[in-house]
Amino acid sequence: MAEDLTESIAQNAQGPASAESDGFKVTQHLPTQQIAADKHVGAKAAGKNPAKALVRMKIVPSGAV
Repeated sequence: MAEDLTESIAQNAQGPASAESDGFKVTQHLPTQQIAADKHVGAKAAGKNPAKALVRMKIVPSGAV
């Protein structure tokens, strides 16, 4: 679902912010709101599986070459 939202943000950025035809006016959410929604959905998906939140890293001492 996050991929769909990311694609939707990209498509909305290419189109107009608002349109009016035959007395009907349509406006889109601001890009900042769309990005915040994308981050929220991504964080929610990561929260479903706590193991995905952990990152493996190789620790290298600072004095080693």
